[in-house]
Amino acid sequence: MTDFFNKIQNSTEIPENYKYYWGYMYQLGVDTVVSYLKENNAFNTGDSVAEIGSAEGGVLAALVEQGAKNALGTDIVEHRLEMGRKISELGGVDIQFAYHDIINEDLKPEWKNAFDLVLLRDVIEHLDFTTIALTNIRKLIKPGGFLFVTFPPYYSPFGGHQHTVGNKLGMVPYVHLLPNPLFYSFINSGRENDIGEVKRLQTIKLTPKKFLKSVEESGFKVYKQDYYLLRPVFKMKFGLPTIKTTAISGLPLVKDLFSLEACYILKA
Repeated sequence: MTDFFNKIQNSTEIPENYKYYWGYMYQLGVDTVVSYLKENNAFNTGDSVAEIGSAEGGVLAALVEQGAKNALGTDIVEHRLEMGRKISELGGVDIQFAYHDIINEDLKPEWKNAFDLVLLRDVIEHLDFTTIALTNIRKLIKPGGFLFVTFPPYYSPFGGHQHTVGNKLGMVPYVHLLPNPLFYSFINSGRENDIGEVKRLQTIKLTPKKFLKSVEESGFKVYKQDYYLLRPVFKMKFGLPTIKTTAISGLPLVKDLFSLEACYILKA
């Protein structure tokens, strides 16, 4: 890892839980995101970059180290933004962090048509109005710029985010597809806030088909799409190979039931 990474991990000013989450995102950026975007000509040195739902900005930090400019990270969790500011300051990385709700708040004038690339990683499935979110994000992007989106399709093994509730039964794949009384009995011993979010995701149920409909409605064009049986991040976390289902994703239900990640580069 870089001197920046080591400096943050060795800092006594950053709590261990933040070190973990920031470091995880930074490594994801270095090992996966930057290379994927470069290989597909969606990111170049000097590009202005923003991330919606950036948390502490680990991926943004990796992009800045690779030459991104005017980096902006937005989120609706203030304590994560504040820690992002602290980490970036300690590391000497220039990232602006701002509280912002992409659905319910107006964009700042200086953000409009300001970015060559926007990232939306594992966030869109949490947003109640997919088309509104994409429409607002498109206003951030320069003509011909890119939006990078990833999310787990709802009907995939862990698309209900049931694994986040923190109990053993929540780790069972597809358990979120059971009838609600049975499903809720499986997760009711987990963390209350996470259970609430899992139940909210049931009202959204984002699938590739729904997402692509919103892509069209918001005026984006699909530039690249991939579907993964084993997500790229699993290589970093578990040492597992990255396996795409893209070659067979046109078969019935493959994208919905077996793709742990849907990945898109959209063009404005």
